[in-house]
Amino acid sequence: MLTRLPRKGATVDLNLVVLCGRLAAPAEIRQFESGSRLARYLVTVRSEEPRRVDVVPVTLWDPPADLVDAEPAPGQAVWVAGSVQRRFWSGAEGRRSRLEVVADQVCLRPGVDGE
Repeated sequence: MLTRLPRKGATVDLNLVVLCGRLAAPAEIRQFESGSRLARYLVTVRSEEPRRVDVVPVTLWDPPADLVDAEPAPGQAVWVAGSVQRRFWSGAEGRRSRLEVVADQVCLRPGVDGE
């Protein structure tokens, strides 16, 4: 793969997220007429701060069949790698948005304490 290095003094942005946490709820799997599938997860990530837990929405397009078939349950430990994106939509309350992680990869973490 050919990689172009940035010019001297050029600003380079990077949108990369890696999460290690646990599923807060069962996955929501949607199948579209086009044949594409969408998996939505809620991943909890504990902080070093006492009693702080963030719940991060994660979207994975066309998840592998083995991940869908595994039907991971709440509490299942997972790794997520992807990027942050902001979604916009219009609702009864007006224009709304939210941040979510669009995953390139979601991996189950078997054998983690507490499972």
